[in-house]
Amino acid sequence: MASSSSSSFSAAAILAFAVVLGVFTGGSSANLSTSFYSKTCPMVFTTVKSAVRSAISQESRLGASLLRLHFHDCFVNGCDGSVLLDDTSSFTGEKTAGPNNRSIRGFKVVDDIKSKVEKVCPGVVSCADILAIASCDSVVILGGPSWDVKLGRRDAKTASFSAANNTGFLPSPFSSLSTLISGFQVKGLSTTDMVALSGAHTIGLAQCRTIRSRIYNDTNIDRSFAKLRQSKCPRNTGGRKNLAPLDLQTPTAFDNKYFQNLINKKGLLHSDQELYNGGSTDSLVRTYSNDAKTFYDDFVAAMIKMGDIEPLTGSSGEIRKNCRRPN
Repeated sequence: MASSSSSSFSAAAILAFAVVLGVFTGGSSANLSTSFYSKTCPMVFTTVKSAVRSAISQESRLGASLLRLHFHDCFVNGCDGSVLLDDTSSFTGEKTAGPNNRSIRGFKVVDDIKSKVEKVCPGVVSCADILAIASCDSVVILGGPSWDVKLGRRDAKTASFSAANNTGFLPSPFSSLSTLISGFQVKGLSTTDMVALSGAHTIGLAQCRTIRSRIYNDTNIDRSFAKLRQSKCPRNTGGRKNLAPLDLQTPTAFDNKYFQNLINKKGLLHSDQELYNGGSTDSLVRTYSNDAKTFYDDFVAAMIKMGDIEPLTGSSGEIRKNCRRPN
């Protein structure tokens, strides 16, 4: 789920910046519930899952895209659907921020899901909740674990380009292990949560610009793997549209092969390989590489915790009719 902007903040700077911007304030996850729509929109789960399944059947990559949208939404000012807002004359949204520009995708799928949900229960389900449900559905459809999704989030009326563009909010593919740990801690997520969530890179693709420095400059990389990736990604320029699977073995299956790749020095992103590079997370990577169930259990727990980050609830925000713009 790493973003594409480089990270240069120290752990202390990240923490200080987060406090200044109010990362620790906002809505309470105590108001979220797995049965939130049981009376007002009982069809929401089947409606969303049908739309997600249809999208993934046409392009398997969309499962990773929807999961990443939820991650990028929650890590910037909380799980409030702000990442979905288009730019307007009064503000610049998050879509063109460095970590997101030409990187996050799946907006048309979200539009389709929202349209279908609005038909069965208009004005009830937030776009932020749709992202949370679609993320779980994507993981399940691609072979991963399921969980009871907590709901009740409301949608932000605005977005923050500056927050989305700040390295203290979204982890970078060039981050060190210490920066990754600190960045997740700011969000209330543990090191175990961070490693488990990184396992989402068992699906999806990465752009040449995010892997170039790793495949040409890093030394903790399998040489044959590096050469394979270099053949699609020139050293200096070009190859912008060339994509590489984050998990070379099973790129469209949600499994624990990602962690096996790390042990074999075949992590695609620099930040991936940092999880297994002689540091404090090596033992956890080994555990996940050998025990898919433990990975799945920890991933589920981490996804639920991530979905609890600063939701708008109660009378805060709104329920958008169109996920791309405020009402």
